[in-house]
Amino acid sequence: MRDITNLNDYRQSLRHRIIENAMQLFWKHGIRAVKMDDVAHSLSISKRTLYEIFSTKEEVLLEGLTTYRQQHAEELGQQLACCRDVMDILLYVYRDKIEEFRRVNPVFFSDLQLYPEVMLSFESDRERQHKEFLDFMQRGVNEGFFRSDIDFELVGKMLSALGNYLMTNELYRTYSIEQLFRNMVFVTLRGLCTKKGADRLDTFL
Repeated sequence: MRDITNLNDYRQSLRHRIIENAMQLFWKHGIRAVKMDDVAHSLSISKRTLYEIFSTKEEVLLEGLTTYRQQHAEELGQQLACCRDVMDILLYVYRDKIEEFRRVNPVFFSDLQLYPEVMLSFESDRERQHKEFLDFMQRGVNEGFFRSDIDFELVGKMLSALGNYLMTNELYRTYSIEQLFRNMVFVTLRGLCTKKGADRLDTFL
C-alpha cells in the first residue's frame, strides 16, 4: 500500500513539475517552438514517461493555463482586497498586466489561437468575467468615479471586441503594452469617468 501511495505522490509531483516547466518554456519561446521532447529534456525524464501523464501538448497547455489562472486569481484577489477603491484596483491591475506581458514572448499569444480546446476554455470563462466587469463598474458608479448614465452592458461588449481586435491583428507585435493601454484602454476608460475619476486617472498617467 505504501509503495502505491509513494508512486501516486511521485506522479502527482511530476505532473506539477511538468506543467510548471512546460509553461515556462511556452512563455519564453512560444508554444509551437516547444516540442514534447523539449519538455521531457528540461525535466531529465523520458518522453515515454511524459506521455504516460499527458497525451498531447495541448493537454499540458490547457492544464497549465488553468492552474496559472487559478493561482493568479487568488494572488490578485489578496492584493485587490487591500485597495481603497476602484481606481486603486485599475492601477494595480494595469501594473500587473504590464509585468505579465513583459515576461511573455508575444509569439505565445499568437500560438494560442491554434489550440481550439484552449480557446474554448477562454470562451467558457467569458460570462463570469463579464459579470465581474459589470459589478466593478457599478462599484465605480457608487464611489463616484464612473458616470451613472453609461450602458455598461454595451461597454463590456465593446471592450471585448477591442480585445479581440488587438489579439487577432497582433498589435502587441507593433506596439508596446504601455502604448496599447494608454491609447486604447485608458482612452476608453476616461470617457466613462466622472471629473473625479478622470482627475485621478490623469494624475496616474
